Amino acid sequence: MSMLTPPGMGGKYRITGDVYPRMRRPHRRRRIVLGAAAAVLVLGAAGWGTLQLVDVFSGGDEKTTNAAGKQADCKAAPKAKPTPTPGSRTAGGAPLPKPAQITVNVYNATPRAGLAKTTADELKKRGFVIGKVGNAPVAYDKKVPGSALLLGSPGATKGAFSVVGTQLKAATTKVDARTTADVDLIIGTAFKTLDPKAAADAALVALNKPKPVPGRC
Repeated sequence: MSMLTPPGMGGKYRITGDVYPRMRRPHRRRRIVLGAAAAVLVLGAAGWGTLQLVDVFSGGDEKTTNAAGKQADCKAAPKAKPTPTPGSRTAGGAPLPKPAQITVNVYNATPRAGLAKTTADELKKRGFVIGKVGNAPVAYDKKVPGSALLLGSPGATKGAFSVVGTQLKAATTKVDARTTADVDLIIGTAFKTLDPKAAADAALVALNKPKPVPGRC
């Protein structure tokens, strides 16, 4: 009886030959190897996809970087603070006149008495030169429905109308055939008073404030 014959078998079953069954190692190691290989493949695919996305959006990042750099340069560059004064800004290529360079004739086109004189006195306090004061010419007497009408030569549109208009924003403008530089302020039926001095001064400063040049800081 062979030593491999289980006891109690009585020698009925015997193992013969020189080939014996072998015990195989478990497949755990193989599974670990396969899992590691699969993980490497997944990571490689993810990395490739990330590189593709970077290539697609690299143009936008470059523009953003350039814009940020330009803003940084603008912030770093010293800015000169303009000190706007009447006459410093140009209109149509010519300097805007100062109030002291504009002669205003004040006319009353309403039935209310005294408006021309009180308005002229206030304009004089604000630096304007006062010319004639009185009732409006027949062509405009009681025919100005708005607050006021600014009347002057075509040259007045290049500056005088704008400067006088800061004192009464509701005024309309019209040109005539005169060749002198004076401006008529004809008070209309809707007139109450000139704009407050603080508002008029702010409007005059804004009128003379230099406009920023497009494309620069």
